[in-house]
Amino acid sequence: MSNADPIKTCHDLEREPEEFQTAVRKLVVSHAVNELYGAQVFDEPAIALAPTPYAKWLTCRVAMEEYGHHVRFRELGEELGVPAAEMTPEHKQPLSIFEFPLETWAQFCVIKLLADLAEILQVEDLAHCRFLPLRNLARMTMPEERFHAQFGKDFCTELCQTEEGRLEVQAAIDHYFPMLPPFFGRSRSKNNEIYLKYQIKQRSNDEMRADFMSRARTVVEDELGLKLPEVAATVN
Repeated sequence: MSNADPIKTCHDLEREPEEFQTAVRKLVVSHAVNELYGAQVFDEPAIALAPTPYAKWLTCRVAMEEYGHHVRFRELGEELGVPAAEMTPEHKQPLSIFEFPLETWAQFCVIKLLADLAEILQVEDLAHCRFLPLRNLARMTMPEERFHAQFGKDFCTELCQTEEGRLEVQAAIDHYFPMLPPFFGRSRSKNNEIYLKYQIKQRSNDEMRADFMSRARTVVEDELGLKLPEVAATVN
């Protein structure tokens, strides 16, 4: 089987090099763990912070969809032979972006605006993955990820209608945005080299990070009229 041929099933993946199989499992586990933890520490608690019944309703939808993403990635992981217990925050350390102490509605809206934009880039990359079950899962979740980022943009825009709201959103951006560049991984990453080798991912960590920073600057500065903090373009 050539390097360009798609891998159609989990059973087909078993015939591929162990390095390829391990990389796929690692990526699926990471998504399962972080989708679950993000829903637990951000999305579900934000329901209580939402200021209106309409905002609470949409936040409930976001939380439901994030838990749903965990379920889908966990199911794929189980098909790949990963025990469900290994796809939990208790077994694997979640990403550092979830260490932000959520306290306000404005902070949650900024998290959706920026963290879910970062996730969109990851899902866009996986939507061309050589392993078709992962590609199909990425394409299935993409509309929901886009909704979550749009949710953040819409509510940030609403908050920015008042001076107090603008200040709250800007403060949240100032505190949260510097946590996001490491989300894409180190500039020189052995894992990323393997993902590229087997066409699990299509771009380097630095390429994705640069794309994210460009898109984030567009939405924060050009569309919201706020300021994006300066951060390093590489992560050691």
